[in-house]
Amino acid sequence: MSAAATEPAAAEPALPATHPASAPPPRSPASAGRIARLALPALVVLAAEPLYVLVDTAVVGHLGRIPLAAIAVSGTVMSVAAWLGTLMAYGTTGRAARRFGAGDRQSAVAEGVQASWLALSTGVLLAILAQFFARPLAGLLAGDPATADAAAGWLKIAALGAPGLLLAAAGNGWMRGVQDTRRPLIFVLGANVLSAILCPILVYPVGWGLHGSAVANVVAQSVSGGLFLYALIRETHALRPSPQVIVDQLRLGRDLLIRGAAFQACFLSATAVASRFGAEAVGAHQIALQLWFFSALALDAVAIAAQSLVGAALGAGDAGAARDVARRVTIAGGLAAIVFALLATAGHDRIPGWFTPDQGVHEQAAIVWPWFIGLLPFAGIVYALDGVLIGAGDVRFLRNATLLAALLGFLPMIWLAYGLELGLGGVWAGLGLFILLRFVTIVVRWRNGRWAVVGAVR
Repeated sequence: MSAAATEPAAAEPALPATHPASAPPPRSPASAGRIARLALPALVVLAAEPLYVLVDTAVVGHLGRIPLAAIAVSGTVMSVAAWLGTLMAYGTTGRAARRFGAGDRQSAVAEGVQASWLALSTGVLLAILAQFFARPLAGLLAGDPATADAAAGWLKIAALGAPGLLLAAAGNGWMRGVQDTRRPLIFVLGANVLSAILCPILVYPVGWGLHGSAVANVVAQSVSGGLFLYALIRETHALRPSPQVIVDQLRLGRDLLIRGAAFQACFLSATAVASRFGAEAVGAHQIALQLWFFSALALDAVAIAAQSLVGAALGAGDAGAARDVARRVTIAGGLAAIVFALLATAGHDRIPGWFTPDQGVHEQAAIVWPWFIGLLPFAGIVYALDGVLIGAGDVRFLRNATLLAALLGFLPMIWLAYGLELGLGGVWAGLGLFILLRFVTIVVRWRNGRWAVVGAVR
């Protein structure tokens, strides 16, 4: 995981190109072609999971408003596991990329070994805890007992896929660090296509209903995690866990943990407030939120390339190349987000119907849509520069910026929306403040260049 920003830069000499473990990055790491070769496979990997969730939401949505609301609630709880996976993937990418940039592939892969042990143990713990706490958590978030009961049943099954989900995240992290995005593409896409086929079969012909959706989730995550674990075993024989390294990864990733916790507090609160406005409101919020997550992760493909290329450039001692990557991904992120916004505008009157025929949900979605479209261009730039700063290990700044946006923007606005009964418009106004505050702070940081610290470690 990324080292804390307080640690001094300690440049390590790059190994010669003839070293058997060396794999130096390209001479022009900021070229548009290189960014595209890393970003396009990452785009498919990033889009696969939320695309499956959209399919899952559409399948469950036709069971009725209670199952749709249940998957909104339980899916929000499961996003905690996805958050931990993102933490592992992003933190491992930054550390592995610096080692790779210095010419030491073996050390880069070693980061993946320890991250995988951490992923497996954390996933098993989450699966066990879900069996005991699924109902209380669902009760806190759901607006009525029927929704809470349905959500708890889904969550107990789906949580069994947590070990595979986190193993896949750790695998993605070290592979991105060594600039291998082809195998993650195969592993993740294959598993999610299998699950997308299983989901409607288990829900309808087999007759498992909402539980069939959960089983399909477990299949996808377990298959994907198993494939990444097999790839790691093929890569290295040094597979013993190192408790000290794992503790160091946790310590060095503390800023990413805090940053991620701020995201989770925001989105959990948003779902809780939306639930208080009724099943139609939380159903529309689920549709819009999943589309937002899909757009965010798809736009994050450029940021994934930035993490790898920025880390490698700084590891090789080339701050100029790292700044060039930052400039290019900022432009690419903004343009891609504008394309997404135009597509969402064109489909504003049709897209909600893909997920549910309920007219009440459609009316609530119409309230959210202008916010969704207007915020996308700003979000595209924010996500791109997030990747730059994570690749550089500048996570303390990201932590502070995210906490500022959450505490002064998102959380006060959505709870004000609850108190004044402003509905979904108030909830999404909070999201708007969150994005805009992050936009201002992260652009200032990008422009001042203080994030570009060279060396094999930060």
